[in-house]
Order: sequence, then structure tokens, then C-alpha cells
Amino acid sequence: MRTRRPQTAAALAVAAVALTTAPVFAGEGGAGGLKVYPANASPGATVTVDTTACGAHRGGTGDASAVGGDAFTLAPGARAEDAVGRFQVPSSAQPGTYEIVVKCSGGGQVTGDLMVGLGSSREQVQPRGHVKTGVGGALGTDPVKTAAGVAALAVAAAGGTWLLHRRARGEGI
Repeated sequence: MRTRRPQTAAALAVAAVALTTAPVFAGEGGAGGLKVYPANASPGATVTVDTTACGAHRGGTGDASAVGGDAFTLAPGARAEDAVGRFQVPSSAQPGTYEIVVKCSGGGQVTGDLMVGLGSSREQVQPRGHVKTGVGGALGTDPVKTAAGVAALAVAAAGGTWLLHRRARGEGI
């Protein structure tokens, strides 16, 4: 019986080399993609974009017109390979996902997605009001009615205990 292990190992080696040397295209989420912070913003929020796709030129022009925003400039960031820019989401922006495009000054283009929601991405909404589950709450929150209900339950518990005690002693009900 023949084995094909040498051919399989050779094929795997070729595939590994091909994967490590394959070009990375901007905008596909790999190295050099456009990072959008926050990725989920509300109308009026300031959004920061960051990319390493512009390489040594480290600059470019951004386009936020899909969301109704203006063009913005990317400048070298804190890290040597970064290009960073900012723009404001217009207060008239509708909820949805929008594509932000950056054209690098040395050529090339990179894209990223911005999600616009109704509420602020930084503030948490706290629930208010009562939960309508259909269970309980028949007496409401009136303290007098609540006390009367508790008293009725206590009398019923005491009466049931007394009846069980009589039956256990053989006195009947």
C-alpha cells in the first residue's frame, strides 16, 4: 500500500508559503484596514479613524459623505505606522451602517464601517416603569392592602396547621 504523505506535506508547505506571502488588500480587515472608533456612534458624536494602510506616507484624505459628514484629513498618529483622522457624525444622520473611505496620499484606498444608532454609544439607558408580566401585583403598592393580604395568609397558615395537628391526634376535623 502506498502512502501519499510526502506529497501532502509538500502541498501543505506550498500553501503555507503562499498564505504568508499573499498581498494584503486594504479594507479587508487584515493589516492596514481602517479602524473606526467608536464603531457604533450616535448622531453628533466625534469619530476617530486609524489605519496603517498608508505606509510611510502616513497621511491621506477621508470621506464621510456616506453618513452625511465632511471630508477630513489623516495625519501621522502616535505610533510610527499610524495615520489618524477625526470627523463628526451629523446630528441629522439616520440609523444604519455607513462606509467610511480613506485615500492614502501615497496611493491606495481603505474602507471601514460606521454604525449609527439612535442613542449615545457611551451612555447606558436604564429601564423605567413596571414590568408587565401578568403575574402578581393584584393588590398594587398600597401598604394597607399589602398588610391585609399578609394577615390573611398568616391566618390561613395558622388554621391549616391547627387542623393538621387535630387530625394527627385523632380528634377529626
